[in-house]
Amino acid sequence: MQEYLPFFTALAGAAIGGTISILVQIINQRHQIKIIQLQQKTDFAAEETARYFLSHRIHIERSFETIRKSIGGFEEDELRKILVRAGAIRSYREDGSEWWKLLSRMDEYLEKKLDRT
Repeated sequence: MQEYLPFFTALAGAAIGGTISILVQIINQRHQIKIIQLQQKTDFAAEETARYFLSHRIHIERSFETIRKSIGGFEEDELRKILVRAGAIRSYREDGSEWWKLLSRMDEYLEKKLDRT
């Protein structure tokens, strides 16, 4: 029995070490999942907010500057991606300013534009 003692000691050490390693991996994965869920929640809320601003009954389109000031916490390119995911399209005015409108409101935009001419 004495000759097997080092074998059982090594086996017990490996089992304990493996269990600890598995538990640490599970904790890390749960933490990563929470981070991803929080990021997606933030992006989803930003898309909903962008859709809300662009759905205003009077203002069919909004300048990028107005949207950027209203939806803070995002880099400009990241905010543009959020606007695209929200269903918005970009256009530029003659002065070079950037404007966004929902693609779903394009008919309404064109009607309003025809009424002005």
